[in-house]
Amino acid sequence: MNLGRTAKLVAQAFDAALVEAGGTLPVWLTLLSVKSSKLANQRELAGMIGIQGATLTHHLNAMEAQGLLTRRRDPVNRRVHLVELTEAGEELFETLRQAAVAFDKRLRKGLPDERLAEFAQVLAALRDNLES
Repeated sequence: MNLGRTAKLVAQAFDAALVEAGGTLPVWLTLLSVKSSKLANQRELAGMIGIQGATLTHHLNAMEAQGLLTRRRDPVNRRVHLVELTEAGEELFETLRQAAVAFDKRLRKGLPDERLAEFAQVLAALRDNLES
């Protein structure tokens, strides 16, 4: 229960930091995924973000309407849409990246690297226990 409560508080605080910077968690995850994979297609993006294709399409439609990204058909496979950031999308990405870095710094304040590494190992062990 402690892990769940903490995860929920961290997620809410991170979302609030992104909103304050002019974004949301879904927008940040989409921008980050597009930025980190050159000409990603929608199926790849949905997998990277961990959401269903229909949910991603909803986000992409809104972000395209806001001028943050463009979609075009893949010339090799016309059924696939390739997603790219616009200049406005690049600018919002940088703004949200700075907000994410500042949030991470605030979250880790006072925690030595050794404790953070140990915590990462504990989290990995918890995931492994659930997957096995």
